[in-house]
Order: sequence, then C-alpha cells, then structure tokens
Amino acid sequence: MKHSSAQRDQVFVTPAYDAAVDSVCAAIAQWHRQGATVIGLSGAQGTGKSTLAAHLLDALASRFGLRGCTLSLDDLYLTHSARVGLSKRVHPLFVTRGVPGTHDPMMGLAIMRTLLAADSDTEVAVPRFVKAIDDRAPLSEWHRVRGPVDIVLFEGWCLGVGPVEPDEDGAPINALEAEEDAEGLWRAYIERELRGSYAELFARMDRLVFLQVPDFEQVAVWRGQQEAENARQVEGAQPMTPEALHRFISHYERLTRRALATLPDRCDALITISRDHVFEQVDVRS
Repeated sequence: MKHSSAQRDQVFVTPAYDAAVDSVCAAIAQWHRQGATVIGLSGAQGTGKSTLAAHLLDALASRFGLRGCTLSLDDLYLTHSARVGLSKRVHPLFVTRGVPGTHDPMMGLAIMRTLLAADSDTEVAVPRFVKAIDDRAPLSEWHRVRGPVDIVLFEGWCLGVGPVEPDEDGAPINALEAEEDAEGLWRAYIERELRGSYAELFARMDRLVFLQVPDFEQVAVWRGQQEAENARQVEGAQPMTPEALHRFISHYERLTRRALATLPDRCDALITISRDHVFEQVDVRS
C-alpha cells in the first residue's frame, strides 16, 4: 500500500520502503494487541527515524484505526541555559546537545503517561526543541496532541543503548575524547546517566525497532546531508563547516558504535539500511 505523508519527497522512499513500513506497521499493531503502548524507533543520525514515524502513524490509522503520536528524544533536550550550567558544573562538552545528560528523561516519562491517559476532551502539550536557536521552544509553541492516544512512537538516536559493555575499550576513540576529555569525566558522566534516569526512560519502551546502518562512517555522511538540509530550511542559516561537523559528530561516535554492535541482537524488529538509504530487509523477532 502507499502512504500519504508529506515527507514522501525524501529520495529514499521507494516501493521497498513502503513494504518495510507495512511490515513494521503490522508488527506494531500485533504488539498493541498484546498490550504495547510505547514503541521505540532507534537509529543513528540521518537514518530517517522521523520520516519513518510519520509513515507509521499514517499506516496505523488507515489500516488498524489506531491513534498514535510521535515523541522525539530531541524534544526532551534541556534548555540552552540548563546545558550551560551543566557544562560549568560537570564538563564543558555538555554545552553541546545530544549525549545522555543533555535531556530530561523524567519529563519524557511524564509526557508518555499524560498522552496515554488523555481522553477526547484532553489536549496534551508536547515539548518542541528548535535546533536553529539551540533551545526549547516556549510553551505556547509546543505541539498539541488531542487524546485518546493508543500508541506513542518514541524516536531517538540512542534509544535502548545501555552503559559500557565489559569488553568495551574505555580509551579515547577520537580526537574529541582524547583532547577535550583526557581524564574521561565527560564519558563517565554519560555512563552514569545511562545507568540511571535513561535506563528508566528506555525501560518504558514496550518494543524496540532498530534501524541498522552499514557503519559509523556512513552515519557521518548522512549527518552531513541532514545538516545541509536543516540549513536550507532556515533563511540565512549556514551549514557547519566540515571541520565543525566532524567535531560535532565525534560527540556521538562512542554510543553510535555501541548501538550498532549491541542493538541488532536486542531489538524486537531490525530494519537493515543500505549505503544508498534503501530499506533492504525487515526482521520482526517478536
């Protein structure tokens, strides 16, 4: 079947993509019949999580009559001022959004509870983070979702990633870690967050869909394309220079590599994506 989302203009939306959407949609409907209400969509930057979520919402409504909404991990970022405070208290690298420690997991859990409890007379305000200004939008500009909500599609780049594995080398893996976190304080705080409130947030996901990409190097290519597209959408905005983009992506490298190594065996559905962004295979495990 075809899907009508306005985001169909993404060049990687193909018949194979439509087939993948149908497979995942059917799996989510089955999971919902088994009691699932929060479905995680996890994948590295640039994999197309937001586009996939939009298509899944369309398909869930048209095929199964299920009302859903999307909650993005990105929209749970701390405010810019809060991250500045964190960077002064803990480590300067926390001024850059993205890694565990720069979100509000408890706000995410509260929003999920509120969404799933909403009735037809209730409108829920869902936070919105504006990347162009690197800050959370004022409450008046948050998304509004009217109940009831059957399913929350929770999407984010590191959903389901756990703390450091026993066999993982803790040595710096890039210049950012070696030069700007030589003592490992930033990395240690991230691991503490993954063991704490992020573990609680991720545990709320009833099922997890993981978008598997070939390798981290491909993620860097796609993130560069995404950066250029973001800049085109804001008048006067300029994309990051290649040097700035490389440094930015380095913040995410450790956990992205960990996700690629661990989540394929832990997820409930695995979507394999080729280097040209084709959805090659969908493997539903439960």
